[in-house]
Amino acid sequence: MLSRPAMLRYRDRLIMPAPRQCMSVLLLGWTLLLCMGQPLAAPADTLAVVVPKTQSGKIGSLVDLSLIYWRKKLYWSEGVRMQPVNLPTDSPQRRQFSQRVLGSLPEAQAEYWNEVYYHGTTPPHVVSSQEAVLRYVADTPGGIGYVDACKVDARVKAVAWLLGDGSFTTSQPALNCPP
Repeated sequence: MLSRPAMLRYRDRLIMPAPRQCMSVLLLGWTLLLCMGQPLAAPADTLAVVVPKTQSGKIGSLVDLSLIYWRKKLYWSEGVRMQPVNLPTDSPQRRQFSQRVLGSLPEAQAEYWNEVYYHGTTPPHVVSSQEAVLRYVADTPGGIGYVDACKVDARVKAVAWLLGDGSFTTSQPALNCPP
């Protein structure tokens, strides 16, 4: 271990790279990244909002969807209680959904749920995967969830989509799903 005066002397001798050298290293890094064919930013995926096949209720707007997930809208038009389901907080789809629909990340919502829990309002159920969302929604009257639009199958029906550009639509978009 160096003594304090020795550490100071050692630190004084450090040579900082010149700004030109730093720029060269950055340019080389970007070039390598581009040559490897890696995108600089991954495009956001389209999420589908799904309900049971037999569900007749509709989601008219992003505000409606937000009210459902904040548990402020509780019943479908035919009187069935809504049963929203979420993915885990670390799921990319959950983070994407929370930011677009609820306006905040899941971590920032904890205080809200702690407060309303003591007034008798419980947060949406949380399941472990997109497959679990599909199963839950298919088997739960009033269920509503979200998954990657390419994961939607015959067990459920999609009633709305959150597009990669941040927009909301109730018309099925053109999807480029892998086979």
